[in-house]
Amino acid sequence: MSSSDDAPAGRLGNLFRTTAFKLSVAYLAVFATFALLALGYVAWNASRVLDDQMISTIEAEINGLSEQYKVGGLRRLISAVERRAGEPGASLYLVTNAAGERLVGNIAALPTGLIVDPGQTEADYARNGESRNLDHRAIMQIFVLPGGFRLLVGRDVEERDRLRSVIGRTFGSSVGLVVLLGVVGAWFIATRVLKRVDAMTETTRRIMAGDLDGRLAVAGNGDELDRLARNLNAMLERIGELMRGLRDVSDNIAHDLKTPLTRLRNRAEEALRTADSPDDLRTAMEGVIEESDGLIRVFNALLMIARLEGVDAGADFQVFDVGAVVHAVAELYEPLAAEQDLTLTVLAEGEPLMMRGNRELVGQALANLVDNAVKYGGSRGTIRLAAARIGETIRLNVADSGAGIPAEARSRVLDRFVRLEEARSRPGFGLGLSLVNAVVRLHQGTLSLEDHAPGLSVVIILPAGVPGE
Repeated sequence: MSSSDDAPAGRLGNLFRTTAFKLSVAYLAVFATFALLALGYVAWNASRVLDDQMISTIEAEINGLSEQYKVGGLRRLISAVERRAGEPGASLYLVTNAAGERLVGNIAALPTGLIVDPGQTEADYARNGESRNLDHRAIMQIFVLPGGFRLLVGRDVEERDRLRSVIGRTFGSSVGLVVLLGVVGAWFIATRVLKRVDAMTETTRRIMAGDLDGRLAVAGNGDELDRLARNLNAMLERIGELMRGLRDVSDNIAHDLKTPLTRLRNRAEEALRTADSPDDLRTAMEGVIEESDGLIRVFNALLMIARLEGVDAGADFQVFDVGAVVHAVAELYEPLAAEQDLTLTVLAEGEPLMMRGNRELVGQALANLVDNAVKYGGSRGTIRLAAARIGETIRLNVADSGAGIPAEARSRVLDRFVRLEEARSRPGFGLGLSLVNAVVRLHQGTLSLEDHAPGLSVVIILPAGVPGE
């Protein structure tokens, strides 16, 4: 059989295996069960009510006829029974002597021995004017009169059986309709769900084939598939950012590290070619070591950024005072700022600013920002390092009065190895802000670069609690 012939069967099989179809069938089974129980109870209760009504009518007629017998004797009883038996839609009546011989009534035949035992029963009977086959059924009550005479009064159950038949047919058609609608509804719902799942599957196939810009469609109705699509799209967006970052890192490593490596090689080559004394070789080796240390710092920074991006939020977090970290960083960089004719001021609340996080990483991020402010803060300017609690967050701010960063370049400088033209004359490799951004992401905070007029203001908002809680 061809694959085209198998495709519809495969789609139908997939439809039956969907969770939506299975849940719909399960709900249908539960609903049908409750419908069966409800209709069954209605039928049983209606039958019981009819039986009670017939029994009440029979007892009332027996009481009335027995009173007739007490007042006028057998003759009056026979007369009353003949009159009632002749009325249309009448009850069933039969009067016999003590031997069971029929005296009057509209019943032609009964099961043998039935008339002998008094009490209530349900039995077959034959009507007057018909064959003596017991083709009908009735609820009967046999009453023994003084003198041994038997009085039987009954009601045909044909009406009850007809009601049961009507309820049974209604029951069957209703259940059939419920099942039909349920199956159609399950098919419709499962088809819609399967269509969306197939669309998601096709998108994931394109993504696995290399189309990292592909995203899952969101219907916009806010159901579980929409929530799944949004979360997966956010994951894909993050993966795309990492892949783009990886490509950028590869390109930047190829370009930005080429210069120090070339310089390192040239120094070694020049030392071999021109060094005439041990002192010349020592000087050349010191330069090589200095260049090597710079490269090691670059790779250490890259490894730290990669580690931060792969660490779970909340790992190795402890409660610490952010204000103390701010003061420690300011104390470390205050002499360096003074050498550059810069004034470093600290604005931190008097009370402890407690938060949960990684103290060393937060300190490293602040140190990178202050180091940048010292490098690019101009001369005779000011650097402000501030920390404050705002609700359930901690706000950190490092602002300088230097040249700042143009608005169009502020998002780009957070990437690895990105350096603006005016910064290329200064030492560095463009990893400081990338490291800060990685630390902020680890703590599930936000980082923004703002205009300080003049200068740059870096604002970090960190949650005071544990990320993910």
